[in-house]
Formats: sequence, structure tokens, C-alpha cells
Amino acid sequence: MNVGVVAIGRNEGQRLRACLTSALRDCPTVVYVDSGSTDGSVELARSLGAVVVELDTATPFTAGRARNEGFAHLPADIELVQFVDGDCDIAPNWISAAVAALQTQSSTVIVCGRRREKFPEASIFNRLCNMEWDTPIGRAQSCGGDFLVRASAFREVGGFDPTVIAGEEPEMCFRLREKGWTIERLDAEMTVHDAAMTRVGQWWKRNIRSGHAYAQGYAMHGGPPDFWRRREVRSIIYWTCAPVIAVIALLVLAPHHWWVALCPLLFYPALILKVAVGRRRKDSVSDAVLYAVAAVLGKFPQFLGVVKYRVAQRRGGKHTIIEYKSPTQGLA
Repeated sequence: MNVGVVAIGRNEGQRLRACLTSALRDCPTVVYVDSGSTDGSVELARSLGAVVVELDTATPFTAGRARNEGFAHLPADIELVQFVDGDCDIAPNWISAAVAALQTQSSTVIVCGRRREKFPEASIFNRLCNMEWDTPIGRAQSCGGDFLVRASAFREVGGFDPTVIAGEEPEMCFRLREKGWTIERLDAEMTVHDAAMTRVGQWWKRNIRSGHAYAQGYAMHGGPPDFWRRREVRSIIYWTCAPVIAVIALLVLAPHHWWVALCPLLFYPALILKVAVGRRRKDSVSDAVLYAVAAVLGKFPQFLGVVKYRVAQRRGGKHTIIEYKSPTQGLA
């Protein structure tokens, strides 16, 4: 089966070199889509032998738009497409394993595998990403940015929705599953990711983006019978608002008993404990606690993401990408 690769990126620097080198190692047909890079990414991609597509800066950038453009520049005889983010290296033997899986599973439209973090020891934020990538093997609801898909099914659903600025993969997977297709996660190494996330501000922005993705997904498909993303959005709003509102109400009603008013805040450590116990099945104690603390604290920037989406909708629905990585300093 003919396989093409579509890689997308924006100021990924040397990460892009590793990505395209790994892609060209396994597949001669590689399209790189650039979203306004200023670090020499376009020239690098051309020098490596990839077909380069530069997005028009007059239209807002989104990953979905970039992937759609890359898909449109693949040869017509391509049957399977490996999508990969420019900060990821494709693992050796992944594409052959993924192709074999699709050949034996006629109802499966997408296969993905294990994504690992390249430098999990570099920061607690990279470490959190590495835990986030550790998802169950088997039938899945969605995939991330790296996956192999049947080109015919991709065309059938119209590809990605270019207006979705984050969480575009789960949104497309939702539409594919509605048509009866399945998504499978294989027990195979797929990609190595370089989050390059070393500052709390990056982690904060990444969670704002997640909240925006949940809110936008809920607005698009949150009605019956699926109520998609409703649980996530309600959880974000509840855990950021309810305990705080309860504290304020108690302070107003009983100002002289302020210590009683602080009791609702105890729900946060209780939630952390619950999440940590759940993660303990596969993580060390320290990793489980780290993940739980980040999951609970992350609801606050996610709430800002929900608000950001709803405010933008009221102002005409113009959404812009939320970037958490710092631009690279060139490829010299």
C-alpha cells in the first residue's frame, strides 16, 4: 500500500530536522507544511528533500488547516497517510507495523502507537507529558497528532475542521466513529516527542489550550445523544468555581468564623488523593502525586481556556492558535 507522510511545524528548529529525517528514512513521499516559521525551517525541509507547503499568512494558522493542506499536496495514488508533528521523530519500523495492522483490520481507519517524551528528565513538565502519552492499548476514542489513516476515510469526512485551534484530532475521530469506523492504539513504539517545556508559563498556556479545546468540542458536538466533552467542561467549571464560591459565601455569612469558610478548599486535596490513587496502578508514588497535583491545578488555566473560547464566540468566533513553545533561534 502506498504511504505518504505529512509533517507540520512552526519554528521547530533542530526538532524538525530529526522529524523529517526519520520520515524520509521510511517513506520517499514526505510533505512538510510550514505555518509562518522564521527560523529557517522551510529551507531546511527543502534541503532534506521534502515537498514544502507554506501556508498563506492571511488566513489564521491551525494544525488542522496545515494537515489538510499537506494531504492535498500528496500524490493521488497515496492510500495511507502518516501524520506527524514537527517536534516528533518517527520510530523505526512504526510505519510498517501500522500498515500491517490496517491491512488486517478492515473496520479500523486509524492506528496509532506509543508516543514517548525525548527528555522526560529535563523538567517536571516534560515528565508530565511523558505520563500523558501513556494511554491504554486497544480500541480508542481518538488519537493525537501522530497517526496513520486511510486516505479514503480522511476524504470521506472532509479531513480536519480548520477552525478547531486545539483538539482537532479527537474532533475528527468523533466524526469518523459516527460513520462506524474504529480507531486502534497498537502496542508499538510510534514517535518520540520533544515538548521542550521547561517553564511554568508554558505549562499554563498548554492547559489554557486544553480548556479551549474542550469548550470548542462541546460547542460542536455536545448535544444528544453523545454529549461530547460535556463531562470535561462541567468538571473544569465545577472544580474552579464551586469551592471558591462556597468559601466566599461562608465568609459573608459567618465572617467571624473564617476558618470554617476555608473548609470547602479541602475538596482540592481530596481530589488530588483520588487522582493519585487511580494513577498509582501504573506510576510510582512520586509520579502519581505529581500527575494528580498537575491535573487539579491545571483546571484553573483550563477554565481560562473555556472562558477564552466563549468570549471569542460572542465576538464573532475568531479563534487564534495558543502556542506554549518558545521560537527557536535558527538552524545555522
